[in-house]
Amino acid sequence: MSSPSSKLFVRTELIPSKAPPLSEIGATKWVRENLFSNTINSILTILSLFLIYGLLSQILPWMTQGVWEADSLNECRKIRESLGGNTNVACWAVINERWHQLLFGFYPPESYWRPILALILFGFAISPVLFTSVRKELYLLTFSSPFLCFWLLWGNTIWGPVSAAFNFLLGILLFQQISRSKLSVLSIPITFVFAVLYWLFLLTPVAEHLDSFIPISLSYIPSKEFGGFMLALIIGITGIILSLPIGILLALGRQSNLLIINKICVFFIEIIRGVPLIVWLFTASLLLNYFLPPGTNFDLMLRVVIMVTLFASAYMAEVIRGGLAALSVGQHEGSSSLGLNYWQSMRLIILPQALKISIPGIVNTFIGLFKDTTLVVFIGLLDPIGLSNAIRATTDWNGIYWELFIFIGLLFFVCCFSMSRYSQFLERRLQTEHR
Repeated sequence: MSSPSSKLFVRTELIPSKAPPLSEIGATKWVRENLFSNTINSILTILSLFLIYGLLSQILPWMTQGVWEADSLNECRKIRESLGGNTNVACWAVINERWHQLLFGFYPPESYWRPILALILFGFAISPVLFTSVRKELYLLTFSSPFLCFWLLWGNTIWGPVSAAFNFLLGILLFQQISRSKLSVLSIPITFVFAVLYWLFLLTPVAEHLDSFIPISLSYIPSKEFGGFMLALIIGITGIILSLPIGILLALGRQSNLLIINKICVFFIEIIRGVPLIVWLFTASLLLNYFLPPGTNFDLMLRVVIMVTLFASAYMAEVIRGGLAALSVGQHEGSSSLGLNYWQSMRLIILPQALKISIPGIVNTFIGLFKDTTLVVFIGLLDPIGLSNAIRATTDWNGIYWELFIFIGLLFFVCCFSMSRYSQFLERRLQTEHR
């Protein structure tokens, strides 16, 4: 009889590993867990796929088999009928023929390179602000790009924007000098008065004097020739860039313990926010001239940019105030314990955290502002919607709708989706979701 120990078996070599079941890896696992995890999920998935197939089976042939070469809608219809088969296809020929108007409005065709160069310049200028990996030397281009873009878009002598930039630099130096003196309390009013006086009495003479020595100029293009998506970009980008700092100041002013500053900020925010944007645009278009001296020619586009910026600033102030309110009192006490004054505390401790918390709200306001630029069509500016109406009013393209609106919607979607994706990238980089 053999002993129990003689029946023990110990494997001396490893069993070869087997591949996991197909239902537990790859796309099969994802489909099973996300689309067919239970009976209700499976029924909803099948119904959704059926609905998507029904929509795409109608939309895709209409889009992909469209006509791209035609001079009018009637010619487009004849081409579709001559092709036989499915005649319900898009007439993209209107985009092929009028894309330059939808993008540039009535800007002179020989000068299309100027807004394109301004857009490229702006992209390089804003890159060091958006991405930390970009070389910091580009900040010089960031500072000078508003003046260069203005010169490229509107033209005339370059010394006008140079003189304005010089005024800006003098204002910064003056503010720094006064802030270090005993008159630091008056640094902002004195700087503001200096900038206004320079703008009224020195800006033009300095520019003319410099232009007489070194004439550098481009042909002048008035604002009434601006239009299309370029107009939406100019209003939207300018409003976005200017509304953020103004909104920060308004948010700080609304939380200030100084009674007058607090009440002024509260009054401004409530008045601007409580009235629809279209009313402010009509105010800028019709009523503002009544309050200006007779004969004053205040550019309509500039008035619209100011109104859109102020409107967005009021919303931005409330978004940032939400971020400030989310911070604990300990943050203020900690900055005070380090001996920081108010502005140092805001710049180094409070605002970086408040802005980090407010990123989704800030980007949401930016996207809303950019889409609201289409409202300028009601005061006579030819944004993409206004130009689409003008195109459809012609005898050649009367009766065409979807192709124009799809093209315009695609342009806005690309810009808004890009802002949304950058917002998510910034949140991941700052890890705001873990706080």
